[in-house]
Amino acid sequence: MPDVIKLLPDAVANQIAAGEVIQRPASAVKELLENAIDAGADHIQLIIKDAGKTLIQVVDNGAGMSDTDARLCFERHATSKIEQASDLFAIRTMGFRGEALASIAAIAKVELKSSTEEVGIGTQIIIEASRVSTQTPCNCPKGTSIAVKNLFFNTPARRNFLKSDNVEKRHILNEFQRLAIVHPDISFHFYQNNQLTHQLNKTNLKQRIAHLFGSNYNQKLIPVKEETQIVDVTGYVGKPEFAKKVRGEQFFFVNKRFIRSPYLNHAVDLAFHDLIPDDAFPTFFLFLETAPEQIDVNVHPTKTEIKFQDERYFYQIIKSAVKRALGAFNITPTLDFDRESAFDNLPKDANRPIKQPGINIDPDYNPFNDDGKAAPYKQGSLTSRINPQQWEQMFPGKEDVPIPKEPRGSDQVTISADWEDKKEGNGEKKFSQLHNRYILTPVKSGLMVIDQQRAHERILFERFKILLQNRSMASQQLLFPENIVLNENDADILKEIIEEIRNIGFGINELGKTTFVIDAVPVDLAEDHVLQDVVEGIIEQVQKNKLDLKLDMRTNVLRSLAKRLAIRHGKALSREEMTALADSLFACEMPQQSPAGKPVLTIISNEELASRFK
Repeated sequence: MPDVIKLLPDAVANQIAAGEVIQRPASAVKELLENAIDAGADHIQLIIKDAGKTLIQVVDNGAGMSDTDARLCFERHATSKIEQASDLFAIRTMGFRGEALASIAAIAKVELKSSTEEVGIGTQIIIEASRVSTQTPCNCPKGTSIAVKNLFFNTPARRNFLKSDNVEKRHILNEFQRLAIVHPDISFHFYQNNQLTHQLNKTNLKQRIAHLFGSNYNQKLIPVKEETQIVDVTGYVGKPEFAKKVRGEQFFFVNKRFIRSPYLNHAVDLAFHDLIPDDAFPTFFLFLETAPEQIDVNVHPTKTEIKFQDERYFYQIIKSAVKRALGAFNITPTLDFDRESAFDNLPKDANRPIKQPGINIDPDYNPFNDDGKAAPYKQGSLTSRINPQQWEQMFPGKEDVPIPKEPRGSDQVTISADWEDKKEGNGEKKFSQLHNRYILTPVKSGLMVIDQQRAHERILFERFKILLQNRSMASQQLLFPENIVLNENDADILKEIIEEIRNIGFGINELGKTTFVIDAVPVDLAEDHVLQDVVEGIIEQVQKNKLDLKLDMRTNVLRSLAKRLAIRHGKALSREEMTALADSLFACEMPQQSPAGKPVLTIISNEELASRFK
């Protein structure tokens, strides 16, 4: 039998290795930026064209390389970071394997220029598909410039699997942000298609975060600091009220290396327990400093996954550090320049007795007692935020509410009939609210329980859908147009959906790369809504709904807007509001389900109630 096992040629072996290390243009960006940081640079330029498919170039003012080093850096497993196996457990640099440049050179055309301070004259090397074309002396400043052209030119199948330019740019931006955050002492310039999109000067960590994600992050962040014998935890977490519906700005760095760890993410989530809704995610930028022997970073080619000697200790320390920071934020007063200081030194009467505060209650109040009187109007209620015309559009009077003649499904027929039968037989319905979340009302077959937020989402969704189909989505012009500023990821998403946003009543236009101006809003938008929050909320929901591949963009945007504008759990409603909400719900085509497909109501049957008292 002839021998069948053969050694692969170096070019083929390098292409296989490249498939592990360089998965897309963003992977090459990450490796080149890490090399620049390891070289001691304090000024780095990143230049890309066509989302990195045509050009990726990194220019730094680091230590540079000699002629020999410039040639050897493209060989596999050639590195200056480690010499023996034990060095793997004391790694402090970003790169160490010696695979990145060899992998990039195997699938692209690479041009390198490098010079050291001692020599003065540099060297230029041109490589195509792992083959060195030329190596000549050149005149260049101290540092290294490496240009990667036509990535995957010799592996067209890999190139065909790349996503659209917007998607690939988003991945590149993510890698850029991760390295820029953890190195605020380095200035970064980021050019995309000959335009300077990011100019980050040397600064502190908080300002670097604000420069990357928006100036409003200065008010959103709480500092975290905890020192232990095992690990030091520093950084920032977002205030609970700024939690998002999608996992957005969540960053863990261990010894200045970005990592992914669902286990440690859970520690932060647990620290925010009971402070944010179950379906929301906190923002955090946390930095862990520990002894290198406590971790193993050599477990994944991209080095984004690491192993801890004992994860349980890190988990508990992170959870405690975040909880302590949140606790300190809640009890520590903030400096308020608008506060009247004259009240700070009021005279104290030492002889005046201390009066214990009390709570006044009405022992005769019965929430189930219906005396036929309308519930009093309360400032801050749902109706107080919109004018009567808008209220009538959102919740028409019950006498004008049509019941669908052909409801979908036998359960819906039963519930709709139950609702109408009970209402016609006994006149006005009796409503009460449970935990400011559920609306309770008796029906013929038992007790109906309605989730008020999901019900309002269904009402708004179907109303917006009809108005959009009839092209009658009304807008109201703003007296003073308002500017909103988004981070680059959110700005790119908004540009993708901006036509749908306009169709639903927003007058919105680009004012800059990440700045937009709004001069009109849908008439259903209550005056107390902050436009920045509304738009960010729609973008969050669009991102979340993108996971559902069956949704078209228009349905996605309508669902997102309905979710954002619906009344929330915890909102107290008057009896009139509950009546209007319930009647409008049963005028919908699908009152039983929210736009996301979750149940809106349930009926506890008379039999089930009776069985509870046996």
